[in-house]
Amino acid sequence: MDPKLIAGNCHSDQRGILLYNNDFDASVIKRIYVIENADLEFKRGWQGHQIEQRWFSAVSGKFKIQLVKIDNWEEPSVNLEVFTYFIDSNKLNVLHVPKGYASSIQSLELNSKLLVMADYLLGETKDEYRYNIEYFKI
Repeated sequence: MDPKLIAGNCHSDQRGILLYNNDFDASVIKRIYVIENADLEFKRGWQGHQIEQRWFSAVSGKFKIQLVKIDNWEEPSVNLEVFTYFIDSNKLNVLHVPKGYASSIQSLELNSKLLVMADYLLGETKDEYRYNIEYFKI
């Protein structure tokens, strides 16, 4: 399965703005948390999951999210293809990251907040792989 951007939308009228995503199925979500990076230069990554899935949505601000499909969890190739996505809080877009990928997350605006949703509870599996931010050749 490949990563997929699930497009949201917004509606505006005299009452205000409504952000929505009618195509996002949240039935498998077991846990949510919010990431707010310390500054615009910091890149959170690379962190991956062999079993777990993630869904990302910008609550405020903008993010650059890069993904690599891991070929070997103990020693991945350094020249894997990098998929780049940009998401922002103007629409309720959701980026689905299936199992098998590692991610790098960078804020593009100060005070940006990223909602992260996972399909496993904390501690339910031991499925966290971390690689140095410079590991993959971008």
